Amino acid sequence: MKILKTEFLIQKGPFSRSDTFKTILTEVQEAITTITWPVNSKKFTLYPVKQANGVVPIKKNFIAALENNGWKGEYRMKIASRLRPGPVDSVKFLPDNKFFAVEWETGNISSSHRALNKMAVGLLDNVIEGGILILPSRDMYKYLTDRIGNFAEIEPYFPVWKNLAISEGVLAIIEIEHDATSMDVLPITKGTDGRGRR
Repeated sequence: MKILKTEFLIQKGPFSRSDTFKTILTEVQEAITTITWPVNSKKFTLYPVKQANGVVPIKKNFIAALENNGWKGEYRMKIASRLRPGPVDSVKFLPDNKFFAVEWETGNISSSHRALNKMAVGLLDNVIEGGILILPSRDMYKYLTDRIGNFAEIEPYFPVWKNLAISEGVLAIIEIEHDATSMDVLPITKGTDGRGRR
């Protein structure tokens, strides 16, 4: 799988320039680029039929790659002043009881907004050092589960997060895309997520 771009909505303070963050970003990028389809192939090749491919198996492979570098999956942020948000897909624990959060989108565009807002609240409450949301490109989106969140659809709202009063931390979106398409590969299996097919 390839990375098209990394968009920084917030990149402020010493942590954003630290070696620790550089290592985190490298681990996330490497976890993305190691994802292949079919399994054990050298590229990520999508079956090019509209809404034919699931997304949950892709996310699971990404989380597994992060866990090999010491990340922890499904971690719930402790924010005393607000209702408890849902768990973060994967976190890297850091000094001072803080962590870095990563979310891989498997839901619709509303889910993308919630993921970014959850990480923004974590920054505002000073419980995380930063967060990254991973979204498919518009071209990749059309071959995945219906209405999956995607980079192009959330891009018009970037000014909301860029103008938050946050002086320290990182909030970023990584846009991903398949390496190739082929009718000769099988569609990625769709898992069941709630009542929907993902």
